[in-house]
Amino acid sequence: MDRTGNNSFRSPFMRPNAHLMAASPNTEAVQNSKSKTLKGIIAGAITGGLEICITFPTEYVKTQLQLDEKSGAQKRYAGPVNCVTKTVKEYGVRGLYRGLSVLLYGSIPKSAVRFGSFEEFKKRLVGTDGTLNGQQRLVCGLGAGISEAIFAVTPMETVKVKFINDQTSANPRFRGFFHGVRCIIAEQGLRGVYQGLTATMMKQGSNQAIRFFVMETMKDWYRGDDKQMKVPTLVTGAFGAIAGTASVYGNTPIDVVKTRMQGLDAHKYKNTWDCAVQIMKHEGPRAFYKGTVPRLSRVTLDVAITFMIYDSFMHFFNTVWKT
Repeated sequence: MDRTGNNSFRSPFMRPNAHLMAASPNTEAVQNSKSKTLKGIIAGAITGGLEICITFPTEYVKTQLQLDEKSGAQKRYAGPVNCVTKTVKEYGVRGLYRGLSVLLYGSIPKSAVRFGSFEEFKKRLVGTDGTLNGQQRLVCGLGAGISEAIFAVTPMETVKVKFINDQTSANPRFRGFFHGVRCIIAEQGLRGVYQGLTATMMKQGSNQAIRFFVMETMKDWYRGDDKQMKVPTLVTGAFGAIAGTASVYGNTPIDVVKTRMQGLDAHKYKNTWDCAVQIMKHEGPRAFYKGTVPRLSRVTLDVAITFMIYDSFMHFFNTVWKT
């Protein structure tokens, strides 16, 4: 005790504890931040698996129509309904699910990367009020789309397109997903499963930029001043359908080029730009919107289901997994 009567003694053993106490909020914040990203990855993975099982037939039809080029030979399909009819007639209802395993194997990591990276970008850009402005929404969506294009979508989509293309040829070669992958890598190397990377990055980046921008904007509009309000599941689904529709009309031309670059006849094109030029030259501008109807039906349903499932799981995780 000093002359003023105050206890001025400070044990040296108290200082480390004081420093630990001072550092704990930052440590807790880092842990919470990591937990949000991890929640996004897990919720995204579950969402991806469930969503693709529901919507795959429309993806199958879209891919078939985009591969049905207008050349010297007569086109095989007159439209989406005709494609479904012919497929069921030749292969049964199961024919609409050919190639599902390829997309299922890829959809789980794709959705995990998409939502996990979005949460990662979001936590780095979000403002003090917990919201993103318009530019930040676009950046987060763009980053999520490019991330999934590089780490999941390109190899998955390339194998899927080649698999569907092979199964509808006169003499199918691939006996299954893994056999198909082995054949592609043996003949073309790893490059064979990364064809169309540039087009895929453009497609996924613009896709997610549009979708997340629309979703986040509409959610903020619905919540008004209460930014912590949970948006009802059906309302989330409606917003997702609108976001999906916007993304289809915004980037179907890129999707057509991507599909051509990943097909078995991709060797005809020098690169992504050459593919776009040849489509315009030989098939006209309408060819860039091939498969729009089946893609619209699929994506509208897909995005609505995806955001409903994802938001439901995130709400559940936030309830039982406190951060």
